[in-house]
Amino acid sequence: MSPRPRLRDLGISLGHHPPGPLNAITDVPGLTVGHATIVRDAPAVARTGVTVILPRGRDSWANRCFAAFHAFNGNGEMTGLHYVAETGVFGGPFTLTNTYELGMVRDALIRYLFDRGLPNAGGNDLPVVAETWDGWLSDLSAAHLTPADVYAALDSAAPGPVPEGNVGGGTGMICHEFKGGIGTASRLVRTRSGEFTLGALVQANQGGREELRLEGFPIGRYIPASEVPAVWGDEFASSSSIIVVLATDAPLLPVQCRRLAQRATVGVARVGSYGHDASGEIFFAFSAATPIPATAAEPISAVTIPNEHINPLLAAAAEAVEEAIWNCLLAAETMTGLDGHTVHAIPHHRVQQLWNAHISHP
Repeated sequence: MSPRPRLRDLGISLGHHPPGPLNAITDVPGLTVGHATIVRDAPAVARTGVTVILPRGRDSWANRCFAAFHAFNGNGEMTGLHYVAETGVFGGPFTLTNTYELGMVRDALIRYLFDRGLPNAGGNDLPVVAETWDGWLSDLSAAHLTPADVYAALDSAAPGPVPEGNVGGGTGMICHEFKGGIGTASRLVRTRSGEFTLGALVQANQGGREELRLEGFPIGRYIPASEVPAVWGDEFASSSSIIVVLATDAPLLPVQCRRLAQRATVGVARVGSYGHDASGEIFFAFSAATPIPATAAEPISAVTIPNEHINPLLAAAAEAVEEAIWNCLLAAETMTGLDGHTVHAIPHHRVQQLWNAHISHP
């Protein structure tokens, strides 16, 4: 089977900054991504998994990053945030999974640290694990994931192209009433302080069809339920969540990482989600520029770009998030799961057809 097209494969480009070579978060040097995907029907229906992001590959536990987060709407969970808020530092993997197995994944990350003999800085490693809800397609009453699945995602983490759509933590997710999941994109950013790479990865499980937009065009309104069946009733259509991870090699301090994380809101809004009461939009950003030894015994020197030079990175963050969501939508395939529920993929030919008609007669 040939790979499903990404947004740029359809001749559609978003934003002003060019993408990196892979147009993926792995364009940030040293960063790796791994997935474990669980799809089975017995003994219980499972459409779930785990995705891990290692900021420095296998060196992520020994050398930490400056980091920060932003909760646009907080009906969701991301562990370890109090320590990030207190210190501005993040170490180890960033992990995404489903709502009910977040705790098991967190515990498995700690066991992995000891089983692999990794640096633990005297027990101060608090794993960062985020979740979105996949209970429409996956039986949440069953514990599908095991520590072995978490270990498999960590051990498989690699540079290069990132699988998207129905993989890892995004396996059972729904985005704007079409099949959702994992998506990624990147930008090459020129600032007055130099050229840098910024990458985004999303676990997209948010939004209603009527809200879905492409460069401001309300494309979801033109793909009705009579053409692609709807998922559920209107009261649930927009009440899920999205997790966004932003990574860069630009030298940023924690407060600047927080500013970057906030701009993920702009990218999510451009696609058409505005943070419903029951949704969880939690965004995380880190800079891999300055290694921070987990067991540092000497002062650490950090370089940062002036705030006056940061605007291109803020714009690139919004652009990369917007494109990552669309790459997720286009990569995801139709899936049937719990109780025969079917979530349909967005039809590529209709996206391209509607877009071409829009730009011909705006």
